[in-house]
Amino acid sequence: MEAARLHEYTDDMSEGLAIDEVDRPAATGPDDVIVEVEGAGWCQTDNHIIEGMWAEYVPQELPMTLGHENAGTVVETGDNVDLVSPGDPVICHPVQTCGTCRPCRLGETMYCENDAFNGLTTDGGFAEYLHTSERSVIPLPDGVDPVDIAPHADAGITAYHAVKKAVAELNPGDHAVVVGVGGLGHIGLQCLDAMSAARITAVDLKESALDLADGYGADHLVNPTEEDVPAEIEAITDGTGATQVLDFVGEDVTTSYAPDITAAGGDHHIIGYGGHVHEPSQALVDGEFSFVGNIVGRYAELQELVALVEQGDVDLHTSRYELGEINTVAEKLEHREIDGRAVITP
Repeated sequence: MEAARLHEYTDDMSEGLAIDEVDRPAATGPDDVIVEVEGAGWCQTDNHIIEGMWAEYVPQELPMTLGHENAGTVVETGDNVDLVSPGDPVICHPVQTCGTCRPCRLGETMYCENDAFNGLTTDGGFAEYLHTSERSVIPLPDGVDPVDIAPHADAGITAYHAVKKAVAELNPGDHAVVVGVGGLGHIGLQCLDAMSAARITAVDLKESALDLADGYGADHLVNPTEEDVPAEIEAITDGTGATQVLDFVGEDVTTSYAPDITAAGGDHHIIGYGGHVHEPSQALVDGEFSFVGNIVGRYAELQELVALVEQGDVDLHTSRYELGEINTVAEKLEHREIDGRAVITP
């Protein structure tokens, strides 16, 4: 089968991945599930993996097939699998977990001590077929297209995971800010609108992204190239600041907004990454706000997100590309030329 594989780390996205011919995976273990990939979302994390940003955090044996946002049709299962059968459409949580370590027993599956992460530590879905496990697949409701929903396997649940934490701290009338209405942010904004009664301000450099935000429930729109973000948030919130800030960019400039736009006792959630947090400790003490890190959502949260999709509360803005266009997609994302989410269709 064909697969898009990373052979060496590089900053040149035009040559990041090579299309190789590799063996098709097989269900050799009792809990294995083999999925014919119909859609695989491209993520900013894929660019970061190509750059080698994750090498010091997780073991990576190259060459490796990337792609951690996967959905498709089951074609083969192990002997113990009864959740799905060949022919079933599924979305795949990117992490295969053991189910027996203490974090798994506590339901914190993203902290599994024996996990494998498709496209990050083991082969992913930028290929015709994907090897995963029964613990990682969720059957799709009738009428849900695997290609359309694929990016929810990471982008969706990462956004949902952060929003779910933020919503727990939001009361009607509170203000929330979504920084970055891109691949994750446009999902997070919809989740925030569906799950809370907060007033929402969207911040983005691109007018096309702000147009998306306007259609997805934002009450206020701010473009940092035209307006001073802290001054605008101060005016919008009558000087109190935003109770919850969801930062889907995570660059130095956006994390630096925190002391000026976050309300006393509020949270600045870091979801996008690549920058740094440079704030004097006194700023946190004075405002008593918190920086909150967010990783990929749990399996159960993917189930909850699929329910929101089925109910029509969350939509995905996507564009489709063939496997051979994989490096073109990486370049487009690097240059902020993709609105919403790009989906590879192997």
